[in-house]
Amino acid sequence: MTTTNEIADKIAAEHKLTKAQGKAIVEAVFASIVGAASSGAETSIPGFGKFKVKDTPEREARNPGTGATIKVAAAKKLTFTPAKALKDTLNK
Repeated sequence: MTTTNEIADKIAAEHKLTKAQGKAIVEAVFASIVGAASSGAETSIPGFGKFKVKDTPEREARNPGTGATIKVAAAKKLTFTPAKALKDTLNK
């Protein structure tokens, strides 16, 4: 697993920045994606993929322990669709 600190360290090393500067860059990118998602906008990163908000409608589900029917509230979720270049890299 890769963490944000590991990503920040790699950016800092490759661009001769401090670790704090690398972490600030990574956090700024994530904050931009979250900001766009919270306003309902799509974020597209060419060669990587798209982040977009999807509405999931209210639905009925079943409690596996009791078998009782429950309602699951409508919600929004963030989806990621990888770009073709990323898919091709993963499937080499």
